[in-house]
Amino acid sequence: MSRELGKIFDLHAPALFAFLLNLTRDEPEARDLLQDVFVKLAARPTLLDGVTEVRSWLFRTAHRQVMDAGRRRASYERAVEQSAQALELFAPSHDPDADAFRAAVAKAMGELPEEQRPVVHLKIWEDLTLAQIGEVLDIPANTAASRYRYALDKLEGLLRPLHDERS
Repeated sequence: MSRELGKIFDLHAPALFAFLLNLTRDEPEARDLLQDVFVKLAARPTLLDGVTEVRSWLFRTAHRQVMDAGRRRASYERAVEQSAQALELFAPSHDPDADAFRAAVAKAMGELPEEQRPVVHLKIWEDLTLAQIGEVLDIPANTAASRYRYALDKLEGLLRPLHDERS
């Protein structure tokens, strides 16, 4: 199983890390949660028995890890707020307008409600369908769709001034 686990890690860890980083807004915590997912799998390889979509199972497990960590942490909101300022979702560029846009998108993502942020991340950055997102997050596909729609509406409202300014 260790060779198979290594292949699973190599194939899925970067996407899982990006997902966890977007949810936690804290790089060390995202790394810890990523490690927890794979330690759990290494300790109990039979968890994958009967799993047809390993990637979906990993995202679902990672999401549960995030939710569990949030329940254990009383100062969750304060930590998210402090770490959101230090987080850069995108690589820096030499174009000040592009940097401003990236910063605005990162800030807007941070302002989304907690239940909408993973839906947007999985849809935009992981290109999952709403049905797959529902499966990963253990919510109905219709709930994923409405959270995505509400998130896009909020992002549009938050980013429209930047668009109007550039026009």
